Amino acid sequence: MITRVRALSTQWTVVVPLVAIVLLAFTWGRDLPGAVVAVVAVVLAVSVLAAVHHAEVVAHRVGEPFGSLVLAVAVTIIEVALIVTLMADGGPKSSTLARDTVFAAVMITCNGIVGVSLLAAALRHRVAVFQSEGTGGALATVATLATLCLVLPTFTTSKLGPEFSTSQLVFSAVAALVLYGLFVATQTVRHRDYFLPITKHGEVIDADDHADVPSTRTALFSLGLLAVALVAVVGLTKGVSKTIEQGVEAAGMPQAVVGVIIALLVLLPETIAALRAARRDRVQTSLNLALGSSMASIGLTVPAVAIASYWLTGPLVLGLGATHMVLLALTMVVATLTIVPGRATPLQGGVHLVILAAYIELAVTP
Repeated sequence: MITRVRALSTQWTVVVPLVAIVLLAFTWGRDLPGAVVAVVAVVLAVSVLAAVHHAEVVAHRVGEPFGSLVLAVAVTIIEVALIVTLMADGGPKSSTLARDTVFAAVMITCNGIVGVSLLAAALRHRVAVFQSEGTGGALATVATLATLCLVLPTFTTSKLGPEFSTSQLVFSAVAALVLYGLFVATQTVRHRDYFLPITKHGEVIDADDHADVPSTRTALFSLGLLAVALVAVVGLTKGVSKTIEQGVEAAGMPQAVVGVIIALLVLLPETIAALRAARRDRVQTSLNLALGSSMASIGLTVPAVAIASYWLTGPLVLGLGATHMVLLALTMVVATLTIVPGRATPLQGGVHLVILAAYIELAVTP
């Protein structure tokens, strides 16, 4: 018996997603007392670590940039499901939830994940190196998607408020899907070598030497557990979302803070995976995760909420306010100056993290 318990303890990455999904089944759709919320929070945190482990196994098997794409798309698809579910349950007050969560994802990925990755890599290896060709294309796609879907609704006149008309919403959704599909084709097929890690001498690293490549069976097993862990993470996040909303309201903070907290929780697996890659001097992998997640968040969420808006009550507000547009513009300018040289020092990482801190501060006290 003791031997069996020890064996299970060494396989925590297998046990935790299963425990989390069982907990999700028992807590789904119920009002949770404080003690249960605390348990859910602990299981949620450990599930994030398990998800990162399985994502790295899959990534190591399929190689870059496919590994980054798997995690980014998997997390974003479930994030979209969470947003739509919360909007369906939230009534009119959730009209800005999609905008707030997507913009929070953009700021967290383009400043938080990018900043912490560059800082970690530069402190450990003196200079963080990456390919400006692929990363620049990814940033250009993020900037275009953010402008089309989050900035333009503030200035259109066909409908009152920062909203798209039906035809404008359809166009932005189709454009988002087309741009995201074009980027994925570029990243994985036509110019895959632009998205591979490089050495300080500019040599492309097309193999990961930190561990033996797992078998196909092991990778498929991890892929299944990754899906289970991510469903549990996002489902448990929804379970505690009411507590989050009540806490935000009790603290007198704006409703937009709920979107920030949800984005922080959902993007935690990518953040940890990107940080680990940066510490191994695979900064390109970190940037693939960051910008890929940002792109997927816009490119998949906007079409999904555009479809959902036909049966959801209340308006769908996508347009950003003046403060957030300034922060978005600053982020894109700074990110461009960071990416163009293909090399970064701790300074660039620190600048991105300060922009993220400014965003969080202004979200809490606008």
